[in-house]
Amino acid sequence: MSKQPSQNKALQNDVNWENVADYLRSQNLVVSNEPLEVDQFSAGYSNLTYFIRVGEWQAVLRRPPFGPLPPKAHDMKREYVVLKKLNSVFPLAPKPYLFCEDTKVMERHFYVMEKKDGVVIDDSIPKQFEDISQAPQLISNAVMETLTALHSLDYKDAGLENFGYPDGYLSRQVHGWIKRYSNCKTDEFTGVEALEKWLVDHIPASPAPTIVHNDFKLNNMMFAADNPSKVIGLFDWELSTIGDPLTDLAAALAYWAEEGEPYTGLTSVTAKPGFASRREMLELYAKKSGRDVSNIDYYLTFAFYKVAVVLQQLYYRWKIGEAKDVRFQSLIIGIENLLKMAAKAQRKELLK
Repeated sequence: MSKQPSQNKALQNDVNWENVADYLRSQNLVVSNEPLEVDQFSAGYSNLTYFIRVGEWQAVLRRPPFGPLPPKAHDMKREYVVLKKLNSVFPLAPKPYLFCEDTKVMERHFYVMEKKDGVVIDDSIPKQFEDISQAPQLISNAVMETLTALHSLDYKDAGLENFGYPDGYLSRQVHGWIKRYSNCKTDEFTGVEALEKWLVDHIPASPAPTIVHNDFKLNNMMFAADNPSKVIGLFDWELSTIGDPLTDLAAALAYWAEEGEPYTGLTSVTAKPGFASRREMLELYAKKSGRDVSNIDYYLTFAFYKVAVVLQQLYYRWKIGEAKDVRFQSLIIGIENLLKMAAKAQRKELLK
């Protein structure tokens, strides 16, 4: 018998893990006849990630969430293809092993990739780092070093020149996310329409395009277990593309919480003492990348708005009964606060 995912009992009967084990053996990825063991990593709001092992062999399996999904969302095949091309030039991206869309194996498509060994930092400092002097600052520096390294890659060398449409990228993003919000709106919040109009009317010219991760944040990274200055993995590439690197920077800053900020529905340890401020993170990126960041307040405004819409889509699914995750019920509070943070960024109050 396979060990079922341990984090969410409601999901335990939705995957036939014996079918998965048989498929892995048929693809010669697994040679042992020992039972497949499965543990679900701590569940976020989006795709599901499992640690799978057979004897000494181990890997990670990624699949979309259960329940109805929006069209084109949770595209694991796209993530698999990106990793296959990117791993050779950016080894922080995990090496993918195989992709499967046979519904006889699993009702949703999935892929399997290498398992990296280290620590992921979420809402607290890992025990391994507690006695390391200046660990929060070392982590802060490593985050910006990783982002600038990613943005310095030649995407053509990685074979990703056809993996996005950089011309007009920012404009499409702004108009697209405003449309998404309109399609899933449930509550009225003061100032949203004015904010959206400002975003449309003030779109800046973008710098030269780069690979854009599109979900770059601290808890999508893995650090060496004995070294808070060394990043060994960067995960969740589903939304990556070729586009404006400052959207990545702004998203990282939006997720980089500071002390005293309201509940947003997001988890972050960065509000604790010792971590760099958003302003300091911005200065680190500007120094390391050499890019002009003078329009960052616009990008940060859009970043907070976009995260609010991401959560609004989840809340909408819960509101209409498509999603059963009880965590979604309180997201409306975070959505309102994220929109307020967007307004603060618009007024240039967050990066002083």
